[in-house]
Amino acid sequence: MTALSAAAFALVAPLTQAEVALAEEPAALVDTAATAGFDAAFGSVPAPAAEPVAIPEHAVDLETIEPPIEAVPAATAIAGGRASYYGRRFHGRRTASGEAFNMNAMTAAHRTLPFGTRVRVTNTRTGASVIVRINDRGPFHGNRVIDVSRAAAGELGLIRSGTGTVSLEVLD
Repeated sequence: MTALSAAAFALVAPLTQAEVALAEEPAALVDTAATAGFDAAFGSVPAPAAEPVAIPEHAVDLETIEPPIEAVPAATAIAGGRASYYGRRFHGRRTASGEAFNMNAMTAAHRTLPFGTRVRVTNTRTGASVIVRINDRGPFHGNRVIDVSRAAAGELGLIRSGTGTVSLEVLD
């Protein structure tokens, strides 16, 4: 340790005589009997093999394993058509399934699909797609096939126009 660094250290914390001796001469405080015992205990450890260890034939090379591919749920296309959305006016009201309508959830109303059915709704103009859960009955207006929640309509790009042409797929 240089005189400058020892002086800087002394400003931070006062040093004892032993600490000063260790800073100036680290070998002065080393117990040679203890290090001899340490060397004797670990001197018999064999050095690493110079040659690589042979890999058994049944071993698997982890670098060649492909990660599993997540299965995409199987989908069955059903009749598409016009979609609309409902939101603020119905928020909090009971749906046909009995749950409260949440305009911020990914849900939808369909005339015949069972409650709980998951449906992929795709805007045919933009290709935007969402997965919704059927929890209500409807739509009961015109030739529409599905009413989606406001959140789903936002993802599909239907907010501005109010309606859009969609394709529907029931997910298994």
